[in-house]
Amino acid sequence: MIRVVLADDQTLVRAGFRSILSDEDDIEVVGEAADGEQAVALAHEERPDVVLMDIRMPGTDGLEATRRITTDPRLAAVRVVILTTFDMDDHVYGALRAGASGFLVKDTEPMELLHGVRVVARGDALIAPAVTRRLISEFANRRKQPEPSPRLNALTEREREVMGLVGAGLSNDEIAARLVLSPATSKTHVSRIMTKLGVRDRAQLVILAYESGMITPGWMA
Repeated sequence: MIRVVLADDQTLVRAGFRSILSDEDDIEVVGEAADGEQAVALAHEERPDVVLMDIRMPGTDGLEATRRITTDPRLAAVRVVILTTFDMDDHVYGALRAGASGFLVKDTEPMELLHGVRVVARGDALIAPAVTRRLISEFANRRKQPEPSPRLNALTEREREVMGLVGAGLSNDEIAARLVLSPATSKTHVSRIMTKLGVRDRAQLVILAYESGMITPGWMA
């Protein structure tokens, strides 16, 4: 059973999401929060698999709540998905850097919402390749000249190659095809890279690839 917490200051929004999620046999809504402080408290109390987190809430906003959840070792298994009105919201990039596993636009179709919750619950990042390139490129391009991260020294040449392809938005299967590997080997490389670099999931790996200068906005391998 996938356990979900809803965090949004609009009661109708929470009710709409609850209605969609509760109809599924494998998903249970275990709590609702009207602000970030409540969301963090519920994350500790319920230890959900996924928190659907609005960014703009009174008091402690979703960005700060996301940071507090994703940096707490006790909540390492809790994944945060950002809810936003616009997919190019400046705050989305900040939320991804803070540790969110992806984002959903609030007017998303019910099937996309359900798919997103399931994807994140199994440990994957919820960012479509096209959106990955557009969103991360847009905001990474606004930052200062990237500097190589010392953490990358831990990677082999093959792992650097794989990380570059992850940053370009390729899936494990696409990486396998590009490098003539089996899908299982590709997945193993990605998992090992995330472990070596200490990142929570694919979303943070993509951001690190851009911010370290491994790839640049608009780059495609």
